[in-house]
Amino acid sequence: MRTDYQHLLIQQDGGVLTITMNRPEVLNAFSNIMKTELAEALEATAQDDSVRCIVLTGAGRAFGAGQDVRAFDVPHTSAHGGPLKVSEDLQRYHRILFAIRTTPKPVIAAVRGVAAGASCNLALSCDMRIAADNARFIQAFARIGLVPDGGGPYFLPRLVGLGKAMELAMLADEVSGPEAERIGLVNKCVPLAEFESATMAFAQRLANGPTRTYGLIKELMYKSLDSDLQTPLRLEGEMQEIAIETADHQEGVAAFLQKRPANYTGR
Repeated sequence: MRTDYQHLLIQQDGGVLTITMNRPEVLNAFSNIMKTELAEALEATAQDDSVRCIVLTGAGRAFGAGQDVRAFDVPHTSAHGGPLKVSEDLQRYHRILFAIRTTPKPVIAAVRGVAAGASCNLALSCDMRIAADNARFIQAFARIGLVPDGGGPYFLPRLVGLGKAMELAMLADEVSGPEAERIGLVNKCVPLAEFESATMAFAQRLANGPTRTYGLIKELMYKSLDSDLQTPLRLEGEMQEIAIETADHQEGVAAFLQKRPANYTGR
């Protein structure tokens, strides 16, 4: 996949692809260019068999400060030539969210420093999150009289429950890395000094796993969130029929019977 992005850094180590949002001078606040590039990069990973796990992080001392507020003062026009509605502009974020949810690879948000506003909700949209102990998650929208966007109203209550989500959205208080782990906002919080090594170890473990099965798990889990009981029961049968035919399933069974570590190939 291409690596010549203006506001992203792309690095691959084995099966792990790291996408780094690279606007450290503004704490990786979102520009329109960065939103478009991030969507393109994530979409490309779905077609790249060499990528078996994706890490999404920010350059410098922050994950991201949300939307670059300087863009609020710049007039935008729609494809029809009239003023661009906020709902139309949000489609740039939505493209990113759908790319994360539909790529058949695990996506990890690696968060150090601040993750505010849309950047916070970008992290919440990922399959899993690892945070440094200096991380700060902020649903900052209400601080400037806005409602949460970028998928926050969907992801936040599903991670921490409705009552806590209301509190975080309305009061817009900071949540530290350790507190985020306690309330289930992130999967794990590690000391800042161990952040990069812990992130890579976590990602490499996933990259060495049964990749096709992970894609099926993602699809099954996310479709089950908003359905009745009958739907996921039907889906689990369909997904299992696919998984049982994979080479990784055959390898997993052989490794279990031979009492050795499995050597998954992602097929």
